[in-house]
Amino acid sequence: MPQLHILKITEIFSSIQGEGLRQGEASIFIRLSGCNLKCGFCDTKYAWEGGKEMSTTNVVEKVKKLRKQLPTEWVCLTGGEPLLQDVKPLVRTLKEENFKVQVETNATIYRPLSVDWYTVSPKPENYFYQPVYRKRAKEVKVVVTKGLEFGVVQILRQEFPDKIPILLQPQSNMKWSMNLGIKLLRQALQADLKNIRLSIQLHKIYGLR
Repeated sequence: MPQLHILKITEIFSSIQGEGLRQGEASIFIRLSGCNLKCGFCDTKYAWEGGKEMSTTNVVEKVKKLRKQLPTEWVCLTGGEPLLQDVKPLVRTLKEENFKVQVETNATIYRPLSVDWYTVSPKPENYFYQPVYRKRAKEVKVVVTKGLEFGVVQILRQEFPDKIPILLQPQSNMKWSMNLGIKLLRQALQADLKNIRLSIQLHKIYGLR
């Protein structure tokens, strides 16, 4: 009898994607437990520890039930940091069920996966990420923390191709962070940096999950 593949899951739910270029699209979210960075500004600290053990089969069955309630082809793996766990069997099974898979990652870990969308979000203080994401990312999301300097935006723009947007996302939609994001965007425009954009957390404005 084959051994079950077990994952630690914080929650599974359907909602509207509130961040990034896929903002406004219906998605089913699988929030995996555990994080290797634990940033102080994190708004999902409840996912750092614990989690419920679930087999890949049970996770996918839950996702299929949610799809009946909110029809969508997209599943988003998030955290915490989802790539701390071996999600390859999960991704494979989701693809077999004709889902598209997005992974939101801090990019410190890379696993060769057949996913449709990588949202890469390097974190302070050193913004380290695996170089393979320079080709695989669909978007780079940078949280506008108090310590974010324009030099970081410049370096990321140099390292990622211009076709990959760099999204400046205010920290929890706070006004000071929005103001800093606008300042950084203006600096980017003055420096002729390409494809730098402002973003927001739509789900917090509308009270979505």
